[in-house]
Amino acid sequence: MSENPDTPSSSSNLRAIAQTFRLTGWISFWIQLVLGVVSAIIVLLFAIFSQQRNATGNNPGTGFGVFLAVCGIVILAGGIYIAFRYTRIGNQLQSSNPSNRPRKSETLQVLRLGLWINLVGMLVTLLGSQAIVGTLVARSISPQAATTQLFDPTRIISGLDMLVVQANINTVSAHFAGLAVSIWLLNRITRM
Repeated sequence: MSENPDTPSSSSNLRAIAQTFRLTGWISFWIQLVLGVVSAIIVLLFAIFSQQRNATGNNPGTGFGVFLAVCGIVILAGGIYIAFRYTRIGNQLQSSNPSNRPRKSETLQVLRLGLWINLVGMLVTLLGSQAIVGTLVARSISPQAATTQLFDPTRIISGLDMLVVQANINTVSAHFAGLAVSIWLLNRITRM
């Protein structure tokens, strides 16, 4: 990844970059994995329990919001894979054989892919959050909300509804972690 790999300064730079890739890759991987699994479990529980509550037709926006939340989690799986790739790049950079090391252009391409995946995932998840929160706000401020909540339990904002909001916040946080790591690594690489 440097122009003259034989100099001692270049070797120490390469080692430092390799360790940085491995460490930040693992940190990003675990943060995204934990937040993604928690979000996926919450959305799955929402899907199961909302069917049991027989809440069909209750919130047209919530269905679209949950769909976007699921899309955000699926995109997060790509971000988790990219974070794992960062650890593999770090291992390859430590190789004693220079032909096994990735070129700087290949590494930059993986970093840019990580940026785009996390940006798109964050956008999709934020749109899903807006749809879900919008329907919850509409339910809570509707003129009939105070009177119909006594007679129509589907009008009540439940803890399950709020858990879906929490799942979206977790997914956005996971995408943010991946985005921050990608930007930081891109900055480290381009300073070489």
